[in-house]
Amino acid sequence: MKRIAFVFPGQGAQAVGMGKDIYDSHAGAKSIFDKADEALGFKLTELIFQGPEDELKKTANTQPALLTTSVAILQAVLELGIEPDFVAGHSLGEYSALVAGGVLSFEDAVRTVRARGEFMEQAVPSGQGGMAAVLGADREQLAELCRKVTEEIGVVEMANVNCPGQIVVSGSAAGVQAIVERGKEAGAKRVIPLEVSGPFHSSLMQPAADRLAGTLAGVPMNDARVPVVANVTADSVLQAEDIRRLLVDQVVSPVLWEDSVSWMIAQGVDTFVEIGSGTVLAGLIKKVDKQVQVVSINGREALDKFAADWQTARQTSR
Repeated sequence: MKRIAFVFPGQGAQAVGMGKDIYDSHAGAKSIFDKADEALGFKLTELIFQGPEDELKKTANTQPALLTTSVAILQAVLELGIEPDFVAGHSLGEYSALVAGGVLSFEDAVRTVRARGEFMEQAVPSGQGGMAAVLGADREQLAELCRKVTEEIGVVEMANVNCPGQIVVSGSAAGVQAIVERGKEAGAKRVIPLEVSGPFHSSLMQPAADRLAGTLAGVPMNDARVPVVANVTADSVLQAEDIRRLLVDQVVSPVLWEDSVSWMIAQGVDTFVEIGSGTVLAGLIKKVDKQVQVVSINGREALDKFAADWQTARQTSR
């Protein structure tokens, strides 16, 4: 093993019951859920474990729920004595990475993402914006098509560059619908409208970015003790003030996930540990490079297997 990166999922990975087995089996993980309830002033843990799903899917609930689950599982992983060389997260997951990198306290992070979710929900009236997954398109051709549609019909922009052949666009309802209808012009095989509450990571989120800037101005941040790979730049960042600025930019900028993974691989990362609900990032990373090792730790069983494999690998390398 050369270098290791911890990566954290974003919105869409949520599921009722996520993290419950870790909560039940690890005191450090349980303390994170307890801290979330106290910091937010309501029983987030109950919502995570019991639902209802419709409430959990609301952006203002989803974001702190996913952060809490990821950081709780992170606590259990850290007990194994593993130190990552890099940390990164997909969109919302970047906040989990910042906790892992020592930039934010968990309590400040969970309060911030609760506010971020509220700002994003309120930025664009319901039904006026949307997102769609574009499969198989050429990146440059899709960027050009988005420019054309924005000029002719309505705002639509690339929001998530996830992996080769998977890019999400975001923008006005009319702009996104135009990409659904005209995706073949960019070589797309399919364009799938997504069930989301707003046009995330597009310029239409500027009101949310402005409000988040005000919130982040009052949040204490440390310089990162582990390099954080930022969504906006697909490069590492260490300085607190740079991170603060990039978190604001992230709300209206594309998530350069494919580029971030490629950059980490170029720095010698050969093992990615996905920490949190689901296995979405593992699939994306494998599409970037099939040769790297990817492990998803999303519950106690996966944690126990990883711990056993890690111990074996350490003994073998001695």
